[in-house]
Parts: sequence; C-alpha cells; structure tokens
Amino acid sequence: MTEPRDRRLLLARMEVAQAETQRHLGVIERQIAARAERLTITDRAKRRQHGRSASSWTNADERLFQQHVAELALARRGEVDALTRKLDRQEKAIAEFRRRNRESIARVKGDRQHQSDCTRRMRANVDGVKWSEGLS
Repeated sequence: MTEPRDRRLLLARMEVAQAETQRHLGVIERQIAARAERLTITDRAKRRQHGRSASSWTNADERLFQQHVAELALARRGEVDALTRKLDRQEKAIAEFRRRNRESIARVKGDRQHQSDCTRRMRANVDGVKWSEGLS
C-alpha cells in the first residue's frame, strides 16, 4: 500500500497535468478567437467612428467573425477533440483515485479502530489479571 504522502503527491501530479491540459485548450481557443478577429478586420474595410461610445464593430463584422471562428475551429477540431477527450479521461482518473483512496483511508481507520479496541480489551484483561493477582 502506498503511503498517504505518496498518494497526495500522485494526486497533485494528476491535478497539475489536468490543469496543463485545460491551459493548453484555453490557449487554442484564444488563438482561434484572435486569428478570427484579425481575419475579420482584414476582410472588412472599417469605417472609423469618432466619439466615446461609438463602436466600429458592426453586425456584419460580428457575423464574419463568427464565421471565421467556426472555420478555424473546424480546422483544429482534431486537436481540440483530442484535448477534450484527454480532459475527460483525467477527470475520471482523478475521481476514481479519490474514491479509491477514500475507501482505503476508511478501511485503514476501521482497522486502526479495531486494533485499538482489541488493544484496550487486552490491556483491560491484563490489568484485571494483575489486579486480581495482587489481591491474592
């Protein structure tokens, strides 16, 4: 059986790997959005409006942006799908690891409780014998 410290280290490594996979997936999503925005700006000649609350991003620009996002996501779907599947596997592995360790911790605690109960009973018997021997 592995020591509790070893189990904590293993769980920490698993969680770090999962966080790295999530970070990588986030990087890809940001890359897709940034590239789609650059393509949209390049494709559309923008009219610059001046003023504090004026926006130069039109509904047509938004539709074009969403179209570019869809195209770029489709182009990288293999990579995104692979990372998504990896995240699912990591989440399941971490949940299973935690479940198994909760069971083993409960089992160890139960064994220790049983051992301490037996030890108490033995000590009580030994003390009882000593006490009765001392009276004779």
